[in-house]
Amino acid sequence: QVQLVESGGGLVQPGGSLRLSCAASGFTLDAYAIGWFRQAPGKEREGVSCISGSVGDADYADSVKGRFTIARDNAKNTVYLQMNSLKREDTAVYYCAKSRYYLCSGSGFPTPGGMDNWGKGTLVTVSS
Repeated sequence: QVQLVESGGGLVQPGGSLRLSCAASGFTLDAYAIGWFRQAPGKEREGVSCISGSVGDADYADSVKGRFTIARDNAKNTVYLQMNSLKREDTAVYYCAKSRYYLCSGSGFPTPGGMDNWGKGTLVTVSS
């Protein structure tokens, strides 16, 4: 059974940092692309970052390029999202998701349609 569990969210001041974790189980982590998505109140879910299978190619939304970094630790079956220089507009529930495919490009990222399993999300609030 595929499971994805996010953690690491919380309240942070503008300019601060957080690291989100996505603990995966029930499948071989580096055989699939894994994406991070977010959804703010009243807005559609949007793709934030994606890491392809074992090749590890990463993709980022323009709004987070240079500030967020995605990484995967296969030994821990975990995907991380390091978020630096956080802005108020980064406030959202963050979800990790497993793709049906090996590559982020094949998954249709940044659209969510190629993802077949989702975690329940972790809330990130950027506020002073």
